Amino acid sequence: MPGRLTMRTKETEMPKLKTKSGCKKRFALTGTGKLRRSHANKRHGMIKRTPKQIRQLRGTDLIDASNERTVKRWMPYG
Repeated sequence: MPGRLTMRTKETEMPKLKTKSGCKKRFALTGTGKLRRSHANKRHGMIKRTPKQIRQLRGTDLIDASNERTVKRWMPYG
């Protein structure tokens, strides 16, 4: 039939790329395509740290540009 829509089958599609599971737990993409990470050294031992250190480790930060290329390789659709 000439005007018929054809459906693609599984055999013709490329397989999906998988994101590294450790990467998806640790990093998130911002709206502009940069990578966001959480601060290290916040899990335990907070009694030893000064209030200033605890305050400065709050929230998230952006990944350094030198590491961004490496991490984006682990996130194929990012």
